[in-house]
Amino acid sequence: MGCGKSVVGVLVAQRAGAPFHDLDFAIENEAGMSITDIFETKGEAAFRAMESRLLPGLLQPGAVVALGGGAPIDDANWKIIVERSTTVFIDCGFETIWDRIKGTANRPLLASRTRAELEALHGERRTRYMEAIHRVDGDRPEDVVAEDILKLWSD
Repeated sequence: MGCGKSVVGVLVAQRAGAPFHDLDFAIENEAGMSITDIFETKGEAAFRAMESRLLPGLLQPGAVVALGGGAPIDDANWKIIVERSTTVFIDCGFETIWDRIKGTANRPLLASRTRAELEALHGERRTRYMEAIHRVDGDRPEDVVAEDILKLWSD
């Protein structure tokens, strides 16, 4: 959350002439409601179930996919991600993330947690994210991050 994966993903896909998929948008389309509404009406477990069900279909060869921050945490999801894609961790420090997300209303995990809880969640998730094949510094403008990822992709 807040590392810029959706914006960076679109930039990489456009520059590479590749299809782009955003797992969160796919979930919203499937449910016919926002992620916030899914969390409020159906709960996080229902959201995670949709996430796991839709993930394999988005991981197409040659496509750029922005995953929700929690998707890789599930071991079964991570196995599919690693098998079907080249993983890139957009590594942002918590201060960068906090500056980007504070005050936003459309993030259910933000609404139900304090800053300290979000920082702890960031630390917990980072362990899994560090297992990605590639890591890029996300504490820079999205355009620069996208260029770095595009270079990785073309290698």
